[in-house]
Amino acid sequence: MLITLCYLYLWARWGPRSAALVRSTVRRLHRSRCSFTFCARQPHPEERVCLRVGGKVFCTGEAQFLDDLNRWSGLLVSPFIHPEKLLPAEHIAFVTESISAHTENLQKGPDSSKEIVKWSDFCSPLAYKAGEPFKLIAEASVDNFSSLGIAFLEDRLQMENGMVPHRIVSVHLEESALKELAREAPSVKEESTDMDAVTPAGKSGFGQADGDKCKLEEEREREETGENIPELPDDCSSTGEEKEHERLQKGIKRINLAGKPPNILIYLGSEAAKGRFEQVRSVLRECIDAESYTVYQLHQEQVLRDPWVENCLLLLIATEEPIPEGIHRQFMKFLSKGGKILGLSSSFTFGGVQLKRKNKLRRVVHELVVSKKDSTEVKLNLLVSGCVFEEGMKGDASRVKVLSRLNNAAEDTVIVHLTHGSSGGEAILSQAHLELDSNSMDVQTEEDFNLLKMSNSKRYEVLREILTCLGLNCELSEIPELTPIYLLSPDEEIHLAFLKWLEGNVDAEGLRASSKVSLKFVSSCESKVEVAPSLVPVITEMESFSSEHFSLKTYQQHLQTKKLGKILLFTEVTTTTMNLLDGLMFELPEEMGLIAVAVRQTQGKGRGGNVWLSPVGCALSTLHLSIPLHSNLGQRIPFIQHLVSLAVVEAVRSIPGYEDIELRVKWPNDIYYSDLMKIGGVLVNSTLIETTFHILIGFGFNVNNSNPTICINDLIAKLNREEGTELKPLSADCLIARTVTVLERLIEVFQEKGPNGVLPQYYKYWVHSGKQVRLRSEDGPLAWIVGVDDCGYLQVHQEGKGVESVHPDGNSFDMLRNLIVPKH
Repeated sequence: MLITLCYLYLWARWGPRSAALVRSTVRRLHRSRCSFTFCARQPHPEERVCLRVGGKVFCTGEAQFLDDLNRWSGLLVSPFIHPEKLLPAEHIAFVTESISAHTENLQKGPDSSKEIVKWSDFCSPLAYKAGEPFKLIAEASVDNFSSLGIAFLEDRLQMENGMVPHRIVSVHLEESALKELAREAPSVKEESTDMDAVTPAGKSGFGQADGDKCKLEEEREREETGENIPELPDDCSSTGEEKEHERLQKGIKRINLAGKPPNILIYLGSEAAKGRFEQVRSVLRECIDAESYTVYQLHQEQVLRDPWVENCLLLLIATEEPIPEGIHRQFMKFLSKGGKILGLSSSFTFGGVQLKRKNKLRRVVHELVVSKKDSTEVKLNLLVSGCVFEEGMKGDASRVKVLSRLNNAAEDTVIVHLTHGSSGGEAILSQAHLELDSNSMDVQTEEDFNLLKMSNSKRYEVLREILTCLGLNCELSEIPELTPIYLLSPDEEIHLAFLKWLEGNVDAEGLRASSKVSLKFVSSCESKVEVAPSLVPVITEMESFSSEHFSLKTYQQHLQTKKLGKILLFTEVTTTTMNLLDGLMFELPEEMGLIAVAVRQTQGKGRGGNVWLSPVGCALSTLHLSIPLHSNLGQRIPFIQHLVSLAVVEAVRSIPGYEDIELRVKWPNDIYYSDLMKIGGVLVNSTLIETTFHILIGFGFNVNNSNPTICINDLIAKLNREEGTELKPLSADCLIARTVTVLERLIEVFQEKGPNGVLPQYYKYWVHSGKQVRLRSEDGPLAWIVGVDDCGYLQVHQEGKGVESVHPDGNSFDMLRNLIVPKH
């Protein structure tokens, strides 16, 4: 070994690049009992130095084993652990140690002038240990591990939590450690009411694995629930995604280490004025990527009642009112769990700072000097709240960093950065009104107006810098323009029949009016009809249709229905697909099943008024159903959302080879990756006309978009890495067609056999087996989830009270954290 290392050292010293040395050494020695270390310190005497770059070294040493993981926490985003088997031989397990930027006088992270390498793009995280240093266990291929080490040596490695890496060391995970890590994985959900538990006696079997079912039962179940839909042909994957496919196959992926939904919450105290919320939200949305985050108001009464702490990426506090003690404790709890807070002229403080009132500063424009991350300074004019920060008055002043002072004699501090706890919690508090512009009512003079107007671009620059520091993506993506609709059909006869029906159901101008979106049918794209939110042209000539995001041929191959999805309204960009069918669905013959499909939505809708993010790569559609009132399903309309969620999961997991893709259903209307991350959702609107329900089903799920959470193709790439398979990525057009196909068959089974015809398959894929929930509030009594009743409501068992049916409380954050028992 020593001869090999000497040879490599000499070759590297006179060779063109040090990177070749790292890669060659790791490849040659990784299967031996050898440990590789990249560190920003002097190596231990027993370690052999292979390469020194500046103050960092690459060295090898004796094997390092990791067998005690009692104090590690499994990452929510990574259930990659298989206790039954060790990591693949071609993979390396390693521990990365990171420290805060201010520790040991470290002032900056990666050199922004070089090509930055993100840690999570080259490995799969397994577990973490909070504290200083912050430690992460991960696994990566030999080449990806080498790439991380090279980036570390060259000051190009970036950690997602903002800390600076100072050591990477490969380890050998013992089988006992893997088993321990598997047991510890759920523990990251501290104080969660969604706890693992044992199913109550008499109700066992709901949602349990079907491994002990006889083969005959499984085959019958497949026939009844749609698992026997056609196999995928070779062209099922999206041909335009080859680069993405290569990226996924190499194991490069984006990972949300926080494990939190992309929610930004704005707290305004008792201020109920809608204008204030809109003012703050509009400024915020000018700075962040609108497709990556949702913005909600956190009302005062929700702070102690709703489960927002685990479901918030950033809390923005924008009120000068005193923060009530109980609410302040909740905000600190959020920080202690790794939360991020931005205070905009708020009374919220903690730790090493306190507020000092200076009334002469209030409502006056002042010049600020702001220190940026790259050590440069920005001068700009802003309104100031009338308070300044005093540092070091209490607490640990070393956790406080001054970001901005007033350019006055006192050099008053107006923006500070504070850290809290050992889990990465941090806050940036500003007493400068970053949310107010030159049109604010607080501006008193023309001179102030002009000063603010001239500083407006710098104000956004500073705000974006702050939001980026708190972990948000501020690379803006423009809202796309609305596009025309194409009338498509996989069945030429039905297409012609629809055109015939149109002749008697539009006016002389080809207009089909609707209160939501009116449709103007035109023969070709040459017709000059402007696209507007309330009026959209529909091109009826299929020959001119072309889209890089949707293939009619692929949709046709996978749509095996009798009625559903036969008439398709496709558009690249629309406000929301839920509005496109409104003017057609009540009068169109039932055999012409309507579906609207879009690549992007600018006003996507979720349940209860929630926002549904709709970036490119989502499967987005709205389907029309007609259900007789007196049928099995007509008497149990809430079941429709369960059937659609199941259909999405079945659309993927019924494909040969894709059965182990970890897609599941979460009651009542979500599609999840395991029980960790939401990957899609369902929205159902119904209208009863005489004895027929007209139902619009909006469903969307992530197919090829890794942001803002995770997508189906990420899961396929994960399975390929773990199992050595070569499954192809899937496309939205394929999965929409398969979903509609499965749904039609599920409806047929339900209409014939009722709930019992579909519930076994539903339980097979749901996430709630053996889980507990709180009734009515976070402090309410515990109840076990045991199943779904005949009307589609969730059934829970409360000790001493038996089984009850419940429904969600309608909060915007996590529908199964709190439940309310209906009175009737």
